Amino acid sequence: MRSCDRLQEALLQCHRRMPEGPARSSGCRHLNRAFAECVVAEICPEESEAVRSLCSSGGTNLKRKQCDDAQLSLSLCLSRHQRQFEQ
Repeated sequence: MRSCDRLQEALLQCHRRMPEGPARSSGCRHLNRAFAECVVAEICPEESEAVRSLCSSGGTNLKRKQCDDAQLSLSLCLSRHQRQFEQ
């Protein structure tokens, strides 16, 4: 996860600078989201890319089905890694 290190450091700095509460939540939200997306993309790169490309906009019933399938695949990938981590 070396590619996420800079985002993690920026998020930690944001948390240090902002007081706990709504201001921190709103002020660090973009970094939190970017870091989370980076971590997910590192752990499940193919599944993450499929969700990003298939779910980025509306579309036909087929595209919505493909998006649903991609989201399920990503969820399963993350669950597998979580179980491995917990063992």
